Amino acid sequence: MAEKAVIIVHSGDLDKIYSAMIVANGALSMGMDASLFFTFWGLERLKKNGLDKGPLSKMNFLGLGKWMVKSRMKKANVVSLEKLMTDFKELGGKIIACEMTMEIMGIKPEQLHREWIDDYGAVGTYIMEAKDASITLFI
Repeated sequence: MAEKAVIIVHSGDLDKIYSAMIVANGALSMGMDASLFFTFWGLERLKKNGLDKGPLSKMNFLGLGKWMVKSRMKKANVVSLEKLMTDFKELGGKIIACEMTMEIMGIKPEQLHREWIDDYGAVGTYIMEAKDASITLFI
C-alpha cells in the first residue's frame, strides 16, 4: 500500500489553497497517494471560476494585498492554481467535496467543477480516507 497524504481544505484563502495544492502535488510527485477533502470556505474554490477568487489570509487590504502577492508570484514564475489543479488530477490526486457543506451553504453540484471531483461525502468519507494516511493536514 502506498503512503498517503490527506488534507482537509477548510479555508478558501488564496495562500492556503496554494499551500494545500503545493503539498498535495509534492506528495504525488514523491510517489504517495494524495486526497483533498474540500469543506466550508475551501469548497467555494471548487466552484466554476472560483479557484483563485479567495482573499489572502493576512494583509488582504481590500484586495490590494492579493494583487501584490499575485504580482510577485508571477515575477517568481509560480504556477497558477489552475495548473496546480491540472497537475494534481493528472498525477492521480483525489478530490472529495463535503456534502454537508454543500447543503449548509446551498451549493449545487452543477455549480462545481464536477470533472475535478472524485467523490462526495461527509465526515465518514474523510475518516475512511485518512485512517491509513501517513500525513494528515488541516488547512
